[in-house]
Amino acid sequence: MQFLTIDRAAAQDATASGNFGGQVWMQQLVSEQQCSEIELLVVSFEAGGRTRPHVHPVDQILHITAGRGIVADHAGRRVVTAGDVVVVPAGEWHWHGAAPDSAMTHISIKRYGATDWTVEERDWGTYA
Repeated sequence: MQFLTIDRAAAQDATASGNFGGQVWMQQLVSEQQCSEIELLVVSFEAGGRTRPHVHPVDQILHITAGRGIVADHAGRRVVTAGDVVVVPAGEWHWHGAAPDSAMTHISIKRYGATDWTVEERDWGTYA
């Protein structure tokens, strides 16, 4: 059994990866060696920060732990707040991040698998 601590000081700046717009910090809670089945990430978005559109080959669960944000899919955008849980089915085009005027943190829970960041951006660029 492991007990984990969310620690903003342990988060890495994820902005330079090119997979995000705005300022984003990421903390990997467990390594693949510690937990071979599940990827567990804490992702903190500064106001307006967000992922680029992407698709996962596996289901993803987002647990919003702080702030207010947006989760978008082909059907549109939805506001999420602390306490909300979003289930993104495998293969679904989506993006997520902070609202323009609020920071947001979520825990991402999914099986390991390569994320496809090469998908169509659609209306992502109009987000403000």
